[in-house]
Amino acid sequence: MKRTFQYIHSVAIVALLLTLAACEKKDYALPTPKDGLQNDAIKRSLGPNIVGQQIEFAYAMAILPDKGKISSAEVEASIEGAPGTFLEHRSYYTSSTNGADVGVVIGNPSTTDKNKTTVTFTKDTMAATLRYYYVIPEAARGQSVSFTFTARSSNGQTVTYKLGPYQISKMSMTRLITVSDNNLAYFSIEDMKAYNAADAAANAAKIDLVYLYRTYTTSTFTHALVSPAADAQYRPDITLPAGVNRSTLMRKVFNLQDYNLAQLQYGIYIDDKDLQEIDLSTSPNFAINLKAEAGVWVETADKKYRAYIYVNSVNNAGKSAVISIKRYAL
Repeated sequence: MKRTFQYIHSVAIVALLLTLAACEKKDYALPTPKDGLQNDAIKRSLGPNIVGQQIEFAYAMAILPDKGKISSAEVEASIEGAPGTFLEHRSYYTSSTNGADVGVVIGNPSTTDKNKTTVTFTKDTMAATLRYYYVIPEAARGQSVSFTFTARSSNGQTVTYKLGPYQISKMSMTRLITVSDNNLAYFSIEDMKAYNAADAAANAAKIDLVYLYRTYTTSTFTHALVSPAADAQYRPDITLPAGVNRSTLMRKVFNLQDYNLAQLQYGIYIDDKDLQEIDLSTSPNFAINLKAEAGVWVETADKKYRAYIYVNSVNNAGKSAVISIKRYAL
């Protein structure tokens, strides 16, 4: 209540000062719009820039009606984008009734020639905001990428706007992998894939984790990820495929719902630096009693990879779970 009163009191003082200032007579003139074609751009997407994911931009351009109309818009990336890169041929505005984005077609669908993506306007347009989606290619992994936005008008004017450079993550990411007890139970950090026993034997040198589900009346075990080399009490009734014997370090965590992996409302992102700096040297080689939205930091026995594994969901009846992973090559 005290804080609310202080806030109202402060607002009242500001309102009084504005009222007194308004009593002073001042000449007012409408601002003069800038002459010619104008443009601006912002990056809309958040979090680390991961290969295979999109970086989203909004590109705005405008010209006074008596000066001409917009004829084209173009984005040039310093590294050619992966397939799926495009520039919207719709101009977006926010609805005043429900706040939703509304798109209005202003030209033909974009065309991409190597690292340039272009929209040619077909409607008489003096102002537009287009979305640009850059799909990060493998060639950009660990590199930086910049973008040059260009607009052209019917009166021959051209304007540009540069954004970047943006660092591209070295991480790899795979989402929604099903693991299941006594089936897809053997997980490879390198491949970011779950194998059955037969395939695990064929890829024994790559198997880092075993998934299992157990229930006991004397202890809580449930969903677990354990190293093949973990003490047998943490992998009860498991007969390991031939050659599967790695000892993988792990640290279980809660309340670390990375947005890329969870895609929930949380604004948390694990990036390269997190995986570079975390110290797992004293961690155990098992993680039991995992629940939905829990996570596990992992370091492989050969010190080749660190990873963060997120548990998207668990199924007790089906003795299975769905996991997602961010992996960093050391």
